[in-house]
Amino acid sequence: MVARCLTIAGSDSGGGAGIQADLKAFARLGCHGMSAIVALTAQNTVGVTGITEAPPAFVEAELDAVFTDIGVDAAKTGMLFSADIIETVAAFLERNRVPLVVDPVLLASSGATLIQPDAVRALVTRLFPLATVITPNLPEACALVGRPYDEQADRQELATAIRELGAAAVVVTGGHGATPVDWLYDGDRHIEIEVERIESGATHGAGCTHSAALAACLALGDSLETAARRAAAVAGDAVRSGLSGLGNGEGPVDVIGLAAQRSR
Repeated sequence: MVARCLTIAGSDSGGGAGIQADLKAFARLGCHGMSAIVALTAQNTVGVTGITEAPPAFVEAELDAVFTDIGVDAAKTGMLFSADIIETVAAFLERNRVPLVVDPVLLASSGATLIQPDAVRALVTRLFPLATVITPNLPEACALVGRPYDEQADRQELATAIRELGAAAVVVTGGHGATPVDWLYDGDRHIEIEVERIESGATHGAGCTHSAALAACLALGDSLETAARRAAAVAGDAVRSGLSGLGNGEGPVDVIGLAAQRSR
């Protein structure tokens, strides 16, 4: 049977990040993608102009509909926006445990805030303990441990500190900072995953694509290290072939190879 992967996140009307990016990444890896949409964003390559949250009861209904019929082999969370949504998602996943990737989305690539201030604590205390792995980028990792952003920040120290917040494992992703490396820490081993620094005008959705690919690999039965390495490669390929001519800002990554298909 095909692997079943669920994204619990916000919708990006521009199709570059969020639910849309996740579903494309799931398909790229051969998984059936499903979604529980927690918020709608009015968004394009330039920025986010509006956010409307779904009622928590409806989010729970989405989750229940998917779990009770189709089933879920792995899930990921992205933008969750509010403490109420986080509590709803966490309470449901406590009762329905599956491999879980938590992407702690705090800011859009444009700089727009994608989570309410009081929701960060709920994210850490309620969702991190349920996660198989969390996948902050370097700015998010610094924010989670209360440090100002530093492109020279020690990823090993950050991963260790974040794991102490309650996560089973952490991947501090390498798209930001001076050194292009994904840093995986599972409580026993620190593993450096080399990534290529790709100069691109199309990185919108790279973080979503990475965490979705990681969830898909877990759904397919990969070990955490193998899943992290495959996700890094998939995200790198998506940035390399990104659609830099699409829109007036940072273009979306291309995880399903649209550019290659057009050239045939």
